[in-house]
Amino acid sequence: MRKTSLILLGAAAGAALTLMATQPRIVLDGSSARAAGADTYRQLSLFSDVFERVRADYVEKPDDGKLVETAINGMLTGLDPHSSYMDAKSFRDMQVQTRGEFGGLGIEVTMEDGVIKVVAPIDDTPAAKAGVQANDFITHIDDEPVQGLTLNQAVEKMRGPANTKIKLRIVRKGQDKPVELTLTRDVIKVLSVRSHSEGDDVGYIRVTQFTEQTNEGLKKAIADLTAQDGDKLKGFILDLRNNPGGLLDQAIAVCDAFLEKGEIVSTRGRNADEIQRFNAKPGDLTKGKPVIVLINGGSASASEIVAGALQDHKRATVLGTRSFGKGSVQTIIPLGGGNGALRLTTARYFTPSGHSIQAKGIVPDIEVLQDVPDDLKTRADSKGEASLRGHLAAEGQEQTGSQAYVPPDAKDDKVLHAALDLIRGTQQNAAYPPDPKLGVPN
Repeated sequence: MRKTSLILLGAAAGAALTLMATQPRIVLDGSSARAAGADTYRQLSLFSDVFERVRADYVEKPDDGKLVETAINGMLTGLDPHSSYMDAKSFRDMQVQTRGEFGGLGIEVTMEDGVIKVVAPIDDTPAAKAGVQANDFITHIDDEPVQGLTLNQAVEKMRGPANTKIKLRIVRKGQDKPVELTLTRDVIKVLSVRSHSEGDDVGYIRVTQFTEQTNEGLKKAIADLTAQDGDKLKGFILDLRNNPGGLLDQAIAVCDAFLEKGEIVSTRGRNADEIQRFNAKPGDLTKGKPVIVLINGGSASASEIVAGALQDHKRATVLGTRSFGKGSVQTIIPLGGGNGALRLTTARYFTPSGHSIQAKGIVPDIEVLQDVPDDLKTRADSKGEASLRGHLAAEGQEQTGSQAYVPPDAKDDKVLHAALDLIRGTQQNAAYPPDPKLGVPN
């Protein structure tokens, strides 16, 4: 028995997030080993010969470990765009991203002119409490200059165990001298759910990715909006645009928050008996309020599970542009001994109606296109899963390309305003509200 993890990878953003699950997986049984036969072992012998030749004759002495790691990764990436090898550090980084929490300072940063620029401090974190401000430049970390470091390297230096101290030197516009701050790291929880009331009659919930924090964040958002707006609340908007995916169990939990019963998603492996079905439990947290789900070309994987399930059950109207089309499941197989892990595609997932979105995506009930500035028109579309080299073939015709632009200012957001108009009744469309009686049988 091996502890493995199923992951849903949102290739639109290149992020790998996992669902931890315990399940046995037989990598190679006796009959398969025998079937491999002499040809396979001749190929392995060829690899050994090439490996030894490189070690002996390459112009510079190669790193043996790096040769093996590169060969393994080449084997996996040759299968499909989502299978790969993660070294120990990459595996740890993935686990941190999956948990949605880490030891650190609580600042969103970017790199500008070789130094770290603060985008914004996160509320109620060491950075916010110490007075770090948006647009500050961090020039030194523990008296060492950040010049020459990559953004990831600088972030690694700022992260660390909770209750450990770190010193930052900050250059702030309008101040002649650098600001010296000593902060104590704390456990930082990444907010994957943000919400607010649109007017006093529509609850807006944005899910940026599916981490271990998402289900609880969604429950709190629904409860807060319901308590705040009470009887005035006409419905909810669930914004999944440019959400690259994440934890399968969290996607299931998000669906379950809006559904009383029925299948949410199924996964199917290579063998006929490798089918898993995940069903909703009684209890719609919104008490049947209308729901509109927003998607676009950057909505991938777990986001597509949510949109597809709520669409198939006619629990929500899906609005926007066609989603990314990433419909495969990966299994994370830890290798032990500090050797990292394999990320291997092991199944496809299907919406409740039995629809595979692989290389096709979720088609919205109502398509709404954004007005894209001229200087962004060449970069406003996502090419989608079908454009990725070596992707798994679709069942039926493949679809590529879909708009993924979201205006930075909400007043220019045509998709958001279309959703608000539908919920408030100032615009009508046959797809809203959907009729649950026309959904998939439960």
